[in-house]
Amino acid sequence: MVDHRRIRVLFDEDAIAKRNREMADAIAKADLKDLLVVAVLKGSFMFAADLIRAMHHAGLSPQVEFVHLSSYRDATVSSGQVEILRDVQSEVAGRDVLLVDDILESGRTIAFAKDLLAARGARRVLTAVLLEKPGKRAVSIKADLVGFVCPDYFVVGYGMDVAHSYRQLPFVGVVETDDQPGFHGV
Repeated sequence: MVDHRRIRVLFDEDAIAKRNREMADAIAKADLKDLLVVAVLKGSFMFAADLIRAMHHAGLSPQVEFVHLSSYRDATVSSGQVEILRDVQSEVAGRDVLLVDDILESGRTIAFAKDLLAARGARRVLTAVLLEKPGKRAVSIKADLVGFVCPDYFVVGYGMDVAHSYRQLPFVGVVETDDQPGFHGV
């Protein structure tokens, strides 16, 4: 069986590593108190891990937590409903929280998570996203830190998937097939 798919690289490993260091330096200058990093699973796991390591090199020692939210399930388009599949276990009241997500598109997931953490008494909730698609916003939210502005493609790699495939790629790319280059507008 011949695989007619290719991955076109949008953001390579070096560009991502450089941007993670820049964002970590900005976080280190933000004067955050009792910092808790909350990574939104599953898509942000690689970005969150690399950003946290870069934060360590910038002199920070945050605690780390995870929340698993979904508005996609196995689809390539958001359902519009955010579900909590795994909740944060740590106390957030009175703490500065850095919410880390892979992509800011509709904004529903990150707005939901930000509101949830604020309602639980976080002193401040800042957001860091690897990718932003500004033309897709369904709710009013702006990330505090953005890795890259992304064209309107369905992207994979660096933790992001399509039907649970391609998460392992060390870069962000677009799956192309012979009959469907770029997954435009998905």
